[in-house]
Amino acid sequence: MFKKSVAVVALAVTIAVAAPHAQRATTARVTGPKEQFGHEIGDNYRLVNYTQYVDYLKKMDAQSERMMVVDIGKTEEGRTELTAIITSPENHRKLPLIKEANRKLALADGITDDQARQLARDGKAIVWIDGGLHATEVLGAQQLIETIYRLNTKTDPETLRILSDTVILCTLVNPDGMELVSNWYMRQADEKQRSTNGVPRLYQKYIGHDDNRDFYMMNMSESTNANKMMYREWFPVIMYNHHQTGPAGAVLFAPPFRDPFNYNFDPLVVLGVDTVGSAIHTRLAAEGKPGAVMRTGAPYSTWFNGGIRTTSYFHNQIGILTETIGNPTPVEIPFVLDMQLPRADVPNPIQPRTFYFREAVEYSVTNNYAILDIASKRHEDFLYNMYKMAKNAIDKGNRDNWTIHPTRIAAAREAIEAAQAGASRGGENIGPRGGRGGPSTGSGQAGGGGRGGAPIAVYNNVLHDPKMRDPRGFILPSDQPDFLTATKFMNILMKAGVVVHRATAPFTVAGKPYPAGSYVVKAAQPFRAHVMDMFEPQDHPDDIPYPGGAPRPPYDVTGYNLAYSMGVKYDRILDGFDGPFEKISDLVTPAAGKVAQAPSGGGYLLSHEVNDSFVAVNRLLKANEEVYWIKSPFSASGKQYGAGTMFIPAKASTLAVVQKAAADKGLSFDAVASKPAGDSMKLKAVRIGLWDQYGGSMPSGWTRWVFEQYEFPFEVVFPQTLDAGNLNAKYDVLVFVDGAIPERDPSTGSGQVAGGGGGFGGQPAADSIPSEFRGWLGRVTVAKTVPELKKFVENG
Repeated sequence: MFKKSVAVVALAVTIAVAAPHAQRATTARVTGPKEQFGHEIGDNYRLVNYTQYVDYLKKMDAQSERMMVVDIGKTEEGRTELTAIITSPENHRKLPLIKEANRKLALADGITDDQARQLARDGKAIVWIDGGLHATEVLGAQQLIETIYRLNTKTDPETLRILSDTVILCTLVNPDGMELVSNWYMRQADEKQRSTNGVPRLYQKYIGHDDNRDFYMMNMSESTNANKMMYREWFPVIMYNHHQTGPAGAVLFAPPFRDPFNYNFDPLVVLGVDTVGSAIHTRLAAEGKPGAVMRTGAPYSTWFNGGIRTTSYFHNQIGILTETIGNPTPVEIPFVLDMQLPRADVPNPIQPRTFYFREAVEYSVTNNYAILDIASKRHEDFLYNMYKMAKNAIDKGNRDNWTIHPTRIAAAREAIEAAQAGASRGGENIGPRGGRGGPSTGSGQAGGGGRGGAPIAVYNNVLHDPKMRDPRGFILPSDQPDFLTATKFMNILMKAGVVVHRATAPFTVAGKPYPAGSYVVKAAQPFRAHVMDMFEPQDHPDDIPYPGGAPRPPYDVTGYNLAYSMGVKYDRILDGFDGPFEKISDLVTPAAGKVAQAPSGGGYLLSHEVNDSFVAVNRLLKANEEVYWIKSPFSASGKQYGAGTMFIPAKASTLAVVQKAAADKGLSFDAVASKPAGDSMKLKAVRIGLWDQYGGSMPSGWTRWVFEQYEFPFEVVFPQTLDAGNLNAKYDVLVFVDGAIPERDPSTGSGQVAGGGGGFGGQPAADSIPSEFRGWLGRVTVAKTVPELKKFVENG
């Protein structure tokens, strides 16, 4: 312990000496945006694409001592995603030490409270600023370029102080989308015809706008890259996610947010968000930039765990969102009467007028500087609070704890009403009433001079019912039918920084035996909030402003329990436990599955309960092997098999296919001497057509991704192909997502609307788009398409 203490002190002192507050005010000449691109960032009718951004970033990297550019991974389309790490030259020389100090604080890793305070006092606040996630919201990507340039060139005292006290991670989080949308906008020679509307496909390869719903599951490369930076490597105290667009009649929304906030994360998170958000509003007002709103000025909340901003809350980080108007084609701020009366959530109204892109860039830079300024001035507080939240989480996981949520409040209210009804009938009183001013005196009166409350027994016996306490951890048995999917679930958690253990030997907890290889996720860890939110069901409150009032709809997804979604089996353990557990140091690659030797005339059995079995089936069918679906349960070699088990006859070519599937996916194949008795269905490869539309469809994109993961062959089909008929000649199966087939056709109008790219559709005029995309236009209609679909079904 003494050696650890000395090491922590040495680390803190080294960081403090490495970066004194005073630094050189001069910097080498850095190429400006106008010299690089031929225009300023924010000029009307101009956008920079990702290729140009990367070239500029690399040039600034070579010219500036303040910046280092790092590769953080590939995108879904194969581009290299970059992060610009910006800080003082002195800090750059000690960057590994700064990174390690922040890791220790973020994970409360082997340090005392006094050591944490010293590391915070001498440390550097890491701040993440991103842009471009939703690519048609073009301001986010463009403002990032301007911000990076200014941080590399400005020599005013504030900028130098910020560079001394902070390390800034600037990340363009959707490179593919920036390239697509910027090129689409700039393709028109007539600048007045330029528009970000009408993009022909999703601006993220598979999921478009849903790229900001993937950060709890990390199906996509881009979300995996960002989460690795934030939760496994750098641990920023603040992350800032730029979005568009602002509320009508305003310029932007910035926190504080409306209720509810999620009950799992630490109160220091939401209070920190309010603190940083208030700094943004204050700076905007001080700089004479009106039109910022907060709380009820927009619908955004902090409930959902899945956006790049919101997932940060479950990792003890202060996540900031702004939604700002602005486009390279100038926009109008409309006259909205309710936005003209100043109030707490609209403190500084703006007059209706034309609003230019350069103004939006300046507002964004102001927001960035507001965050960096408060991170600099209060870096010690933010760093220590990050440690404190991690320590709180570990402590909660090591003791009995109750997370209070709406269902428990409803149960307590029922108990109170029952007690009051019993008291009015002369029945037994449930207990004394606790007051606001202090504990109950035991006489039925509130102590401490406070006003009376509900019976304290309700607090003790209902809200804190021992049976309703939070789990101390979760065990995932290794003998569950689809342990491969359970392993995927563990990898997802580990990619988000969660600590996972594995049993090295059989063990027993709460009287139940578990086999070796079982996974254990304990609640006593820094990111406990994320663990609880992935295992425990969500309980979103009814957001009703007053009795009898209309409920306010939630902003985003309210139920998303990942353990439920993936169908894994686990046990909630309510008491402290231990066993022969080893910490898993990196993502788990399943060991090769077992392939038993099939005798001549026999074959292989494959469980349909394992999701990855369908990869093997598709590979077998592609290789012209036979696969049969056994319709009834059966037994073989003393083992029971369920209905749906698949039988693969053993031919000379079969073994190589199943061995590769076993090696690639961890699947196991049992051998039998003959095909199981009973009815079976011979499987065949089918020709799949997957509906899509011009502008892209998120559900179709997700389905396309699932098909690819499980190696289903398919073809994307657009409405013109459907309308042409003769569908049986091309397809055996047509897949439509919700909303693809309308109940009725529009009675008037062409149905053409602007949009595209995000996955919300959009149908421009054919002569306004390049010829290669015109075949994607059209809609499924009741009048023309549905008769062809009816023929397809009736023809079998």
